[in-house]
Amino acid sequence: MSEKRKDKKGRIFRSGEGQRPNKTYFYRYHRNGETKWYYVYAPTLEELRQKEEVIQRDLLDGIDYAGGEITVAELVDWYINLRRGLKENSMRAYGSAINRIHTDPFGNRMIRSVRLSDGKGWFVSLHDRGLKQNTIGILQSVLRPAFEMAVDDDMIRKNPFKFKLSDVVPKDAYVRDALTKEQQERYLQFVLNCGGNYYDDIVILLGTGLRVSELYGLTRADIDFDRRCIHVRRQLCRTAEKPYFVTPPKTKSGIRNVPMTDAVYMALMRVVKARTSPKVELLVDGHSGFLFLDKSGMPKVAMHLENYMRGLQTRFEKAYGKPVPRITPHVLRHTFCTNVQQAGLDVKSLQYLMGHSNASVTLDVYTHSSFDSVERAFEQIASSL
Repeated sequence: MSEKRKDKKGRIFRSGEGQRPNKTYFYRYHRNGETKWYYVYAPTLEELRQKEEVIQRDLLDGIDYAGGEITVAELVDWYINLRRGLKENSMRAYGSAINRIHTDPFGNRMIRSVRLSDGKGWFVSLHDRGLKQNTIGILQSVLRPAFEMAVDDDMIRKNPFKFKLSDVVPKDAYVRDALTKEQQERYLQFVLNCGGNYYDDIVILLGTGLRVSELYGLTRADIDFDRRCIHVRRQLCRTAEKPYFVTPPKTKSGIRNVPMTDAVYMALMRVVKARTSPKVELLVDGHSGFLFLDKSGMPKVAMHLENYMRGLQTRFEKAYGKPVPRITPHVLRHTFCTNVQQAGLDVKSLQYLMGHSNASVTLDVYTHSSFDSVERAFEQIASSL
């Protein structure tokens, strides 16, 4: 009978166990149906046998222990490489999240070592370091499906990022308040008094709820003055990497027809009349003839209006005599949605106008009620109560 193998302390090895020259321990095993050897290591025999128990349990359950040895960053790269059809804006957001995962020590952890408490703890630490909930939410939108893929592939048992973010990280996003009627009138008058270079742009946004990139994606063919209708079909965007590019609206529901108010109709008439055709019309992804041009004759993009409104904010507050909500193109969209909702338009029609795929976004995010509006609505139904 052959002598049983023992470690330096005289303890008998189990099958597959051994000790290395540096006195650390190893365990080798076959994955189900394979002849290749896989190894795990530990500084002590006790720790090694804990790993053995996990491996044997995983093998019985069909879990790929070796697959769980890949890092969080490697798993995320693998997941992203399998994704198709992501829009350019989504890829930019995901790119920032992926870079953060790669540069943070958390990205070097083996996926099998990440528990639910680890995922939550990492997000809390990121928030403590100054990251906003929205930014952390983008991280979760990458990590959660990546780890779900690892669960489906039997690499790990549970998804450590399958939790409600708001239960861990408080909501801290900037709250966009809709402008009151008085604030809208004062702001438009102030823009007009300051030269009015962007007056019509702001009137149209305030009267249609368009996203600013949708506004600047409009061409003359998208404007139907006879039916008083705007055909929203695309967004015109720009990044540091790409000066101009066209994308579809944010969602499929973003492709829509938006009616014109009298104010919007007149503003668009002024835009069309004032537009002077440049010597060479810029062709962007098969589209040309964009309505809104800057002083150089190039199509405007969101950055133009955002910078203009940012510079106007302090001057407007000073003229107004008191602080007002931070006014951005998106605040104009919020204001339009709130105005239309308070005027009594039904939810599904409002959802259509806003280009939202879900009515809950329309009601929960973009509309704002005040006591005055609630009081008026209550008075209309009070007699039937």
